[in-house]
Amino acid sequence: MSEDVDRSAAESVWDYPRPPIVVPSGERVVIELDGEIVVDTRRSLRVLETSHPPVYYVPGNAIVPGLLTPISGTTWCEFKGAASYFDVASPSGRLVARAAWHYPEPTDGYAALVGHVAFYPGRMDRCTVDQEPVVAQHGDFYGGWITSKVTGPFKGGPGTDRW
Repeated sequence: MSEDVDRSAAESVWDYPRPPIVVPSGERVVIELDGEIVVDTRRSLRVLETSHPPVYYVPGNAIVPGLLTPISGTTWCEFKGAASYFDVASPSGRLVARAAWHYPEPTDGYAALVGHVAFYPGRMDRCTVDQEPVVAQHGDFYGGWITSKVTGPFKGGPGTDRW
């Protein structure tokens, strides 16, 4: 895990490394679903990878208990290893399919992600970083969080598959 970085200036995703790094963040991350706050933390981790907006991983104990249901199936990241997924239930009971994921046994170099969960911001009603609404990364796979503090262009949109 790398040290926290200065977030006072905009970051270009083209300055992020490959392979990605994990950076702690003291920014306030809030996730809402059906008008309820399901996550509110200042202890997230950001994964920074060339061409991708940051992905925020929140500590499992920052998630309202009982909202995550593990589902079958995994995907493989060449860097972090096997990702497992969750359906997310709102406090009112609505189920959002395959809306979050984690790395229960990540590869070497990514152990800091154990016990943390990432949410697709486009599948939640609202996600904010330091009170700024997040825009979801294009596409249905990557899960990046776009704020005014990060600049692209970003992988995930039409025509970016082979970047």
